Amino acid sequence: MAEFERPQREMHKATCAECKNECEVPFKPAEDRPVYCRDCFSKRRNY
Repeated sequence: MAEFERPQREMHKATCAECKNECEVPFKPAEDRPVYCRDCFSKRRNY
Protein backbone atom coordinates (compact mmCIF):
# COMPACT_ATOMS: atom_id res chain seq x y z
CA MET A 1 0.00 0.00 0.00
CA ALA A 2 1.40 3.41 -0.96
CA GLU A 3 1.77 5.99 1.76
CA PHE A 4 -0.08 9.27 1.14
CA GLU A 5 2.10 12.35 1.34
CA ARG A 6 0.63 15.82 1.56
CA PRO A 7 2.22 18.20 -0.97
CA GLN A 8 4.45 20.88 0.49
CA ARG A 9 2.62 24.18 0.93
CA GLU A 10 4.25 27.31 -0.39
CA MET A 11 5.44 29.36 2.57
CA HIS A 12 5.54 33.17 2.61
CA LYS A 13 7.71 35.43 4.77
CA ALA A 14 5.90 37.80 7.11
CA THR A 15 6.57 39.95 10.16
CA CYS A 16 4.60 39.15 13.30
CA ALA A 17 2.31 42.05 14.24
CA GLU A 18 2.93 41.45 17.95
CA CYS A 19 6.60 40.53 18.53
CA LYS A 20 7.92 41.89 15.19
CA ASN A 21 9.94 38.72 14.52
CA GLU A 22 10.13 37.36 11.00
CA CYS A 23 8.10 34.20 10.45
CA GLU A 24 6.78 32.04 7.63
CA VAL A 25 3.10 31.41 7.01
CA PRO A 26 1.34 29.02 4.60
CA PHE A 27 -0.66 31.83 2.95
CA LYS A 28 0.09 35.10 1.21
CA PRO A 29 -0.29 37.80 3.88
CA ALA A 30 -2.74 40.62 3.14
CA GLU A 31 -1.47 44.15 3.63
CA ASP A 32 -4.49 45.20 5.71
CA ARG A 33 -4.55 42.26 8.14
CA PRO A 34 -2.14 41.40 10.96
CA VAL A 35 -0.06 38.23 10.82
CA TYR A 36 1.15 36.45 13.95
CA CYS A 37 3.99 33.98 14.46
CA ARG A 38 3.16 30.58 15.90
CA ASP A 39 3.94 31.61 19.50
CA CYS A 40 1.95 34.86 19.42
CA PHE A 41 -0.94 33.19 17.61
CA SER A 42 -1.11 30.51 20.33
CA LYS A 43 -1.05 33.13 23.09
CA ARG A 44 -3.88 35.08 21.43
CA ARG A 45 -6.00 31.93 20.99
CA ASN A 46 -5.75 31.10 24.69
CA TYR A 47 -7.36 34.39 25.80
